[in-house]
Amino acid sequence: MLLPAEKELRAVLARFADARFRHDLQPTGHSSRELEDTSGMLCLLTGTRSVDKALTAADALLERWRADRRAGTRTTQSLAA
Repeated sequence: MLLPAEKELRAVLARFADARFRHDLQPTGHSSRELEDTSGMLCLLTGTRSVDKALTAADALLERWRADRRAGTRTTQSLAA
């Protein structure tokens, strides 16, 4: 499986968190569509079919990248952002 670029994954996670917060605070048709769009992108990037699984996969990827940096290695199977 090809991995997303770390920068891209972090950007989508930030957009998802923002959309989730705004939708939970004041749900509208626009906030619902934005949350749905960012949820879909997050699932696509992580190769999953649910937001819960996507968040778990994203956490695992972030931890892997963190561990790689500590060890002085880089994951080479990432997509160009």
